[in-house]
Amino acid sequence: MIAWALEPLRYGFMQRGLLASLLVGILCAVVGCYIVLRSMAFLGDALAHAILPGIAVAYLLKVDLLIGALVAALLVALGIAAISHRGVIREDTAIGILFAAALSLGVALISRMKSYAVDLTHILFGHVLGVGVRDLWLIGALGAVVLLVIVLLFKEFLVVSFDPVLAATLRLPAGRLRLLLLVLLALTVVVSLQTVGVGLVAAMLVTPGATAYLLTHRLAPMMGLSAAIGAASAVAGLYFSYYGNVPSGPAIVLVATVFFLLAFAFSPKRGVFWAYLRRRGWRNRHGGPEGPCAGQGPLRS
Repeated sequence: MIAWALEPLRYGFMQRGLLASLLVGILCAVVGCYIVLRSMAFLGDALAHAILPGIAVAYLLKVDLLIGALVAALLVALGIAAISHRGVIREDTAIGILFAAALSLGVALISRMKSYAVDLTHILFGHVLGVGVRDLWLIGALGAVVLLVIVLLFKEFLVVSFDPVLAATLRLPAGRLRLLLLVLLALTVVVSLQTVGVGLVAAMLVTPGATAYLLTHRLAPMMGLSAAIGAASAVAGLYFSYYGNVPSGPAIVLVATVFFLLAFAFSPKRGVFWAYLRRRGWRNRHGGPEGPCAGQGPLRS
């Protein structure tokens, strides 16, 4: 068993890939808790696809693709905040407009590049085994910035997310905090680009957070549990990729989905298995686990 676990780590690219996957798995899982609780899954997917024009422009200018992706993600995030700021246009409408426009521009630019097919495949589905030392430093630096901001502004984000009236009473800058959350999400999408790719980053933002949501009803434990699930998915997915000879990005997402399905079925409070037994009267006869809603209040801080 030890030899089986150490076998992939003989290679430097696997060591770098494992570290990058762990960083991205934890970062996406923590930020994804806000995505799940605020019902912003569409926003994560939109930002992931909206970075395509930035990548295309960076490719044309022969600069780092991550720089182009970062600029595009920040511009789209700022554009969403600007359009929805006054409340005339709802945020989901602004997301749909800018998502479609950025994606169309990216496809139009990429269609003009006949030599771009291989690079585009890596961007769409990730290429974690191609992570270099410089990429690791960039992922670590951006990820540390995002996590540090979340830790420092945890209470503010909590109030703005769950009690806008209290946020107004406390005179918190709700608009700026929402904008900052968009920027953090944009940074997370860019950090995840090489690991799971544009097409799968939304899954890593949503799936670990949704799994943790089924298992706890407090935000801080939810973030910790989500980070653990994201890290476990990254490690198990990378080993699955190595021994199963499948792409690493899809492997990581599939493992995360398995964790979600297990929680969906067997969560003590919300699992469908226990709900089925409760409907059958199993609890009344045998004193088994409580039903999915018994004693389960709304998510608390």
